[in-house]
Amino acid sequence: MAIADVSVTTRTVNHWIGGKLVASQSGRSGTVWNPATGEAQAQVAFASASEVDQAVASAKKAFPEWRATALSRRAEIMFKLRELVDANRRRIAELLTSEHGKTVPDAMGEVARGLENIEFACGIPNLLKGGFSEQSSRGIDVYQIRQPLGVVAGITPFNFPAMVPMWMFANAIACGNTFLLKPSEKDPSVSLFLAELLQRAGLPDGVFSVIQGDRVAVDRLLEHPDVKAVSFVGSTPVARYVYETGTRNGKRVQALGGAKNHMLVLPDADVAMAADAAVSAAYGSAGERCMAISVVVAVGSVADPLVEAIRERLARIKVGPGMEEGSEMGPLITREHRDKVASYVGNATAEGATVTVDGRQDPASQGDGFFLGATLLDNVTPAMRCYKDEIFGPVLGVARVDTYEQALQMINTNPYGNGVAIFTRDGGAARQFQFDVEVGMVGINVPVPVPVSYYSFGGWKTSLFGDLHVYGPEGVQFYTRTKVVTSRWPDPGTSKVDLGFPQVR
Repeated sequence: MAIADVSVTTRTVNHWIGGKLVASQSGRSGTVWNPATGEAQAQVAFASASEVDQAVASAKKAFPEWRATALSRRAEIMFKLRELVDANRRRIAELLTSEHGKTVPDAMGEVARGLENIEFACGIPNLLKGGFSEQSSRGIDVYQIRQPLGVVAGITPFNFPAMVPMWMFANAIACGNTFLLKPSEKDPSVSLFLAELLQRAGLPDGVFSVIQGDRVAVDRLLEHPDVKAVSFVGSTPVARYVYETGTRNGKRVQALGGAKNHMLVLPDADVAMAADAAVSAAYGSAGERCMAISVVVAVGSVADPLVEAIRERLARIKVGPGMEEGSEMGPLITREHRDKVASYVGNATAEGATVTVDGRQDPASQGDGFFLGATLLDNVTPAMRCYKDEIFGPVLGVARVDTYEQALQMINTNPYGNGVAIFTRDGGAARQFQFDVEVGMVGINVPVPVPVSYYSFGGWKTSLFGDLHVYGPEGVQFYTRTKVVTSRWPDPGTSKVDLGFPQVR
């Protein structure tokens, strides 16, 4: 099947159900914008509850045969998908840039990190190996196996419309489940391209479906009795809602929420290296990352030189369309989001912070696109809105403290616990920090500590609802349930009635 042309500007982004594009009958839709120009480029269909039911029914029908498919065949499909995604890196990246706005090199990085998770799922025959204990009692063996759940769903955010779905569906499908993807309505086209690549890899129809939509689709997935598990990535208020609603309806749920990631810089740190790291981690993808550094906590004498080093670097960042050669930071996803992020800059002075670099003055911010230049706020404190809220844009705050203990207290009392980094030359201080800090992912001289695919991703506190992190070994655990079998093949002549409680003898 030929890859559909999704570059036409006057188009409707529809659903993918039963191995084909399905036009929506709901009569509801939303606008997909070009963030670089501010122009509408497509309409995305919003599914009705009955259309969600149609997708669930298709996935449920496909499940028995897919569950019975040999592990070697599932692995073969994952290997073929890996090759197709690798061959289409540029195409996927350009789709991401056209609807999200991130630069093409940034989008290529997203594809690469998603591809790692497909590569991990290629090892599913080994990952699903159970345990076996021979002769647990006389003539009795005990073994544990992992089995798929059935129909599962993923609800993914706008900031990584290719990578986060790969985090979810690669393991889910490889484990033998059928998967429903509800992508963000802000940048939905890449989901259909991934669906076609999965089909070309040999995945049977109905095993992977795409449901475009808004809250109507989300609520129906959370309520539907045939959906056994839901994985979600997004803001904390929505993550809490998804977790509470899904679990109330008897589902297994992992819901990854928001973040307020700190970067602790000790006085002995290499200032140039720390400044480079802070700029990369705060402004990459225009700050629209759940792992973006949003607060630098500078201890003691390092604060002044560090702020100056960051300020100097911001003057060299080129803000522009993601498709434009040389652009280092693209626009934000929508005009409303850009204006919301800019409002924090406007309020910063009134709150007592110092606006060291005002991204609203960047030339790119004056056009029709949804641009906001890199912004640096100094003298930020935990009492300010720019500290409390997850801004999710190119705004970096600097908080000044006198001691390591004050910095640690600031980080540990923050309600979020997604990611954190420390920059220091002192190995003892770094080790103590990783021991003390109450955050799920820690970087030591690494500003964005996103785990590799064979570990798992997820934070603590209000950055995660549920017990299991996404992808990696915990992803396999999330998409399967264990069954323990106690087996005996006795000689019929030795059988007898025993009314006592089973014992190991």
